[in-house]
Amino acid sequence: MRGMLSPSVMCADLLNLYDEIEKLDKLGVEYLHIDFMDNKFVPNITFDTNMVKSFKKPMKNIKRDIHIMAFEPQQFFDKMEIGEDDLVSVHYEACENPHEVLAEIKNRKAKPCIAISPDTPVETVNEFLDEVYAVLLMTVYPGFAGQPMAPKSMERLSKLKDIVNESGKDVLIEVDGHVSWDHCGEMRANGADIFVAGSSSVYGKDYPLETAVKKFYELVK
Repeated sequence: MRGMLSPSVMCADLLNLYDEIEKLDKLGVEYLHIDFMDNKFVPNITFDTNMVKSFKKPMKNIKRDIHIMAFEPQQFFDKMEIGEDDLVSVHYEACENPHEVLAEIKNRKAKPCIAISPDTPVETVNEFLDEVYAVLLMTVYPGFAGQPMAPKSMERLSKLKDIVNESGKDVLIEVDGHVSWDHCGEMRANGADIFVAGSSSVYGKDYPLETAVKKFYELVK
């Protein structure tokens, strides 16, 4: 299976999002990464719940990859219309009972994912591997685009892959944070399956979007 791409809409041309999503769809991109922040769990805000919901409209084959950086994320599920085929990541650090939240995502026929921040031990995921479709490993601190990679991120990624392999579970690994041209191939070699690409690669200034997407797939195949 080739690596999958989830371009971060936070880094896209926000004045032409409909066209951007259509382009990504035609290029065979699997996911659109949508960050939602509550200005509490992280000191920032991005799109509101209505905007997260509205991304469904122009999508044909591409699916929503919704990354909820908010305390008690289940309070937002109805307004976002979380449902079938959505990939939904909630933070271990932001949930009073992560198991209940993951179960609610699954009940909505979406794909539950547990996200962990750079300071959270990767071993934490062990208790969730029976419940999740993927683990979202943050390789920067959540909340802002354009950060350098957090220390020991590659080591953490490799360790997470070992944990998943040893468990025997069919769980994917998503990486989010400074997924650059220089780093994405090494991330793939260390076990990443889904790549949140932003300003340091797909939405950088080096290539038009179509060229950048094709180049990225070549690096993570």
